[in-house]
Formats: sequence, C-alpha cells, structure tokens
Amino acid sequence: MDGQTLFIDGRWRPAAGEETIPVVNPSTGETFGSLSRGRAADVDAAVAAARRAFQGPWSRMSPVERGRILTRLGELIQRDHDEIALLECRDVGKPLAQARRDITAAARYCEFYGGAADKLHGETLPYEAGYTVMALREPYGVTAHIIPWNYPAQMFGRSVMASLAAGNAVVIKPGEDACLSILAMVDRAVEAGLPDGVLNVVTGFGHEAGAALSGHAGVDHISFTGSPATGTLVQQAAAVHNVPATMELGGKSPQIVFADADLDAALPMLYGALVQNAGQTCSAGSRILVERGCFDEVVARLSARFEATRVGPAEADPDVGPLISAKQAERVSAFVERAQAESLELAAVAGGDDGPAGGFYVKPRLFAPVDPDHELSRQEVFGPVLVATPFDDEDHAVRLANATEYGLVAGLWTSHGGRQLRMAHALDAGQVFVNCYGAGGGVELPFGGVKRSGYGREKGMEGLKSFTRIKTVAIHHG
Repeated sequence: MDGQTLFIDGRWRPAAGEETIPVVNPSTGETFGSLSRGRAADVDAAVAAARRAFQGPWSRMSPVERGRILTRLGELIQRDHDEIALLECRDVGKPLAQARRDITAAARYCEFYGGAADKLHGETLPYEAGYTVMALREPYGVTAHIIPWNYPAQMFGRSVMASLAAGNAVVIKPGEDACLSILAMVDRAVEAGLPDGVLNVVTGFGHEAGAALSGHAGVDHISFTGSPATGTLVQQAAAVHNVPATMELGGKSPQIVFADADLDAALPMLYGALVQNAGQTCSAGSRILVERGCFDEVVARLSARFEATRVGPAEADPDVGPLISAKQAERVSAFVERAQAESLELAAVAGGDDGPAGGFYVKPRLFAPVDPDHELSRQEVFGPVLVATPFDDEDHAVRLANATEYGLVAGLWTSHGGRQLRMAHALDAGQVFVNCYGAGGGVELPFGGVKRSGYGREKGMEGLKSFTRIKTVAIHHG
C-alpha cells in the first residue's frame, strides 16, 4: 500500500492534499501501510463522478446486466477468498476463521443482490374509471455509505451491493481504522465490469471526509452504521438538504434464558454472540437475562467457557483477537476498571496471558449478577464484556429486556411455544431470534433497529427497496 487509496471515476489516486493515515495491525501495534487522507475536495470529486455515472450508461443498463456484474463480483471475491480474508484478519484484528466467514458473507450478498436486481417490482394501483395508475420504484441517484471498521467486508456487501442492484451510483467512506478488504473488493468490482464512476471510495477521517460526505448537496441518500452520537451528527448534516438516511446505531442486545431452555444448545450461542470479533459487534448479545431457577447453572457453565478462552494474535486464529485500536482497548478497560472498583462480582475471566506486547488486547470477562441499572447493563461497551442478570417471570424478563435505550436484536431461549410468540411480540427490537441467535448471518433477513438503535432496514429485499423511491404515474385515458 502506497497511500493511493482513493478510488474515483475508475482509477486509484492519492488525496488532493497528499496526506496519509497509517494502517496499524491491532495484533502487534505495528504500522504496515498507509491510507490517503481524503477531505472535502476529494468527496466533491467522488460525488461528481458518481453523478456522471448515474446519468450515463449505468442508468441505461438493464437490471439483468447490473445483476450479472454483481454476481460476477461475488465469484471473484470467492476466487480470491483467502487473500481478502487475510487482509480483513490483519486489518481488523479478527481471528482468521471469523474473517473467512465474513468474506464468504460478502460474496453471498453479491450473489443475493445480483439475483434480485431484476426482481424489484412496482405496482399497478386501483383508482377511478378511466385511469391507469402505477407506483414505480426508481433509484435515488447517488448514495453515500459510511461504513464502520468492525465489519468492513460484510457492510460493503449488505449496503453497497443493495444500492448498486437498485441502480444507484455510490460513494463509500470506509472506517479509517480498517478498510483494506473493501479496497481489495473494489479491484474485483472493476474486473467484474462495473463502469467507471459507479463505485467510488474516499478513505479518511470521519470528521473530515465523513462529515463532507454526509452533508454534501450532491448526495441523494445516506446509509450509516456507527455510534448513536456520530449518527446524530450525520442526520443533522443530511437534514440540511433533506436527504433520507438509513441509520444502524448499535445496541445492548439481551439474550433471555428460561429454565425450560435447551442449555446445551443455548450456551455456545450465549458465549459466541458476545466474543465474536472481541465483542465489537453492534448486535452482540452483551447481556444475558436468566430465569432465577437456572441462573447459577448458566453462570457456572458460561464461566467455564470464559476461562477456557484463548486470546491471541488474529492470524493465529484464537477464540478472541485484539480490539481495533489502543483507544478502543482503553475505553473497554475503563468499563472493567470501574466495575472492579465498585466490587462488581467477576464470575470469570479468560485464562492465559494478555496477548503479545504491543497489541490491543482485553480479556473477555463475565460479571454476574449485575444490577439492571448498572452501566454495564445499559451502555454499549463494544468489547468482550458480558453481564448476567436474574429475572423472576415472563413479565419481569420483558421489562428488563426493554429497559435500555437500544432495540437492535433480542434472543429468546425457551421450549414453550406460547411464550415464544408472546415474547417475540413484546420485545422491543428490530430482530428477535428464538432458540437461535443471528441465524447464520441471514443475508435474506431484514436487519435494523428501533429506539436509539436507528431506523430503516438493510439486508434482504427490504434492504434493496430502501435504496429506491416511489414515483406515482397516473394516466387518464378515458
């Protein structure tokens, strides 16, 4: 990498100011490359290129042809799967097995939206005699995609592919802490036949390139994934030009375990939904609510799993790798230190050493029992910290589950059919998983939140529709 990481109008180039940002390996703390530090002028160039491409051959290309390009991109990602996965591993600090799954998912999004591009239908609406009325789905034009560092490959697939399938041209501002897999997939998009200007990337800091993109008058729709605080700034900037947005803003997702649950099936998911990507996942199951009668057993069995956890450098494929940066490791460690200073009961901590010197490691921890009003129960730690809280009955479980400002995902473990349906309706979350969690990635499943977790939906056909707007055409023919 040489710092020429802006991709605008079909070519790689440095930022206008020729400044760069170091690329750091979270496993070692060592710098192994650089990114262009894009700013407002670079965003202007990218948006202009996207507008030309949208008004040019891309808008005239049939949905079938667009879909074929995306499907071909998925094939190329699979062809170079191991190479791209290693980039994701080194860049994010994600254990290699997890990185491989993410690249497989990115290719799957290309396949899904490639196949869906020619299946985006409008409607014919009943109206008065003598009229034919149609509701047409049309692309917005230029869409902006502000992508976080924790799942760059997957977010490229689920957000950008949906927009391209709908016929938009796009500008991406990836997270400055990790975006190498996106840059690698852009090269494959060119090989797949994507026309110049349809896909543009501006690397840089959020307060510079991200702010310029979210407030740009030439953008027609924004897709943002990140913190609620930054999401508020993006919405404020978009509101100046009345630009619609899809917001995915994090969560404090509960997993609810009743005494009649199959604990052998539940426990691996209770553990895995927290430690995946070192807890740096918006939909992490970061709090467990357990019926009082089985609370001690669940905590004991989880504690054994935590104590057996291997922490280490991502390329060694441990259970848990490093956090993304020194800043993030310090933030998560501060939560742990405050909890320990308050004598919060630590049920378990990962065994072994703290990871190689120089890396950004925080050992996974389980605190139990934890008061539902404690900050660890209410705030998004975004690290490998799990809390467990007992509940007494169904109503109590619902109150605890809904008691945070977030509402992204909820998990429910029970064999009682009536309870499954009652709880699914009562839980205030965008997705509810019953006797499962995450459903294997679920490319087909609409994803998004309520409350401070955001609004709008990605993934599945709903994600495709979200990158279109409705035009009503009424024809009076007598």
